[in-house]
Amino acid sequence: PEFVRNPLNVIYNSSKSKNSYEMSITGNLSEKNCTTVLSHVISSQADKYFFRIENGLMRATASCDPVHLTVRDSAWSPRIEISGDVKEKDSVTITCSALTPCPQSPPELTWNLQQGSHRQIEKNTDGTFTTKIQQTITLSDTHDGSNIICSVRYPVDGGKHKAAKTEVTLSVS
Repeated sequence: PEFVRNPLNVIYNSSKSKNSYEMSITGNLSEKNCTTVLSHVISSQADKYFFRIENGLMRATASCDPVHLTVRDSAWSPRIEISGDVKEKDSVTITCSALTPCPQSPPELTWNLQQGSHRQIEKNTDGTFTTKIQQTITLSDTHDGSNIICSVRYPVDGGKHKAAKTEVTLSVS
């Protein structure tokens, strides 16, 4: 009923050509594989939102299940993990990973190790996504004290990017 009394509460209506927010609904709702993509989001749009469906006489609002939209103006720092013992002559796998809030526009990961690492996007158990690059190296005494730097660039509107980096120093025994 709030939508009837206050039409300004409606920020998007798929049957209208002009809406308050630039967004799109992709996928197929009847197959339960759809998502909503908001474009050109600004910090003042951080709020609680409710999904509503209207189809003929059927009208329902997910009033008990709101979406909380948080808008960040900075990039999340990537994470560097080293698996295995950091000992001379041992092989270790080094992984750089970054939170991926929008898998349709994943972040770009680079590092100072061998370029051309294959980027993977994984779905986490909580429904979020992570982008990763990995490399396996055999350690030698020359690696001791060397720095691994991983950088992430998140795409934002207008072809711009938000970037962050993480650095770890190897201590090879």
